[in-house]
Amino acid sequence: MKGTRRLNRFRSKGFGKLHNNINKAVDSVMSTSGEVSSLVFAEHLLNLIEDLDDNGLKKFLKDLLKNYDIDTKVLLKDVKNYSSNKNTENFEKIRISSEPGWIELFRRLNSSTNGTYRLVKLRERIRSLNDEDLKTFDLRLLKLFKYWFNPSFLVLEKIDWETPANILEKIIEYEAVHEINSWDDLRARLAPIDRQCFAFFHPLIPNDPLIFVEVALTTGIPKSIQKIINLDRQEIEIEDANTAIFYSISNCHNGLLGISFGNFLIKQVASNLKRELPDLNQFVTLSPLPGFMKWMEEYSPISFERCTDKNCSEDELTKNAIKYLTHSERDDGMPNDPVSRFHIGNGASLERINLNADTSEKGMTQSYGVMANYLYDLDVVEENHEIFFKDKVVPVSSEIESLKKKHKV
Repeated sequence: MKGTRRLNRFRSKGFGKLHNNINKAVDSVMSTSGEVSSLVFAEHLLNLIEDLDDNGLKKFLKDLLKNYDIDTKVLLKDVKNYSSNKNTENFEKIRISSEPGWIELFRRLNSSTNGTYRLVKLRERIRSLNDEDLKTFDLRLLKLFKYWFNPSFLVLEKIDWETPANILEKIIEYEAVHEINSWDDLRARLAPIDRQCFAFFHPLIPNDPLIFVEVALTTGIPKSIQKIINLDRQEIEIEDANTAIFYSISNCHNGLLGISFGNFLIKQVASNLKRELPDLNQFVTLSPLPGFMKWMEEYSPISFERCTDKNCSEDELTKNAIKYLTHSERDDGMPNDPVSRFHIGNGASLERINLNADTSEKGMTQSYGVMANYLYDLDVVEENHEIFFKDKVVPVSSEIESLKKKHKV
């Protein structure tokens, strides 16, 4: 509504023409220098872009690549001038001429009403097109977003039952690990004193979380997700809790894939909880193994067949889970499991493997009910992080080490 009023005021004062031809609208955005007109032209262009169907969006983006590409003749001239006279002015000319014009276009679109959020949604659309010719837009937008969504800009907020309903609805919508099936289900995760939730927000997108983590405060480490999210459970006094369980972490926007918010979120939440509740001495996840069954199908087909027939032994399942989580079949040497890559990459260690930990249909389909605990030891997470990326060896607990020896993994 605010953007519409701005466009109408612009028309009434005759600052310029708002072209319905999208390529002319691009030219208007790129050629204007006035602050007000820049905002209005950008607003109008974003409206036109959002109205395009998929074929129209592809054509528009490919026209951008052609019309606002690097001018190599200008770039070569600027490089030649700089090589003979290395001053600040010539360096700045190279910086400008070496960048495609459409990158500056995105910067200008970001200044429009809700521009940041709308560009995130635009990247989602571009990724959904699955067009290799447009991959450069995906990568360049990601690079811009890494500046715009720098962790120092993010705001950590606690989500509870008193949080505005529009944000609670987003939590239900974005929950990606353990589905929230009703408002009663959500209340059970937010209202009790031994259940907490924290989210990162960006100041320019104040009503839409970027990522959130759900936390259970417990005595000891639960071996089952059902015990954590069960509606009919015994609430404990917060003073009795000695363990914080991070049992669900959900990224909220596909348009921000590639930006690692989660590592900052977990470490900041853990530090805050430790300050508020000094008796907490363990910070542990209860994590799914989303690729386990697919991995067994390829690398341990006999076990996969037995599990599919509900006929695999606990020893067989444990051995395969340890191998899946501590070895790597990937070219980069990173853990096979995406959740493991996240936590181990953040400096956590593999603490425990739990059989029959997620008996939901999703849990049985993706991992035959197996879940893992990753331990965040706040004193050594940074050291673990550095060591892991140096030698690619997954740090494990003494319990996991014993199981590796027992099963000769």
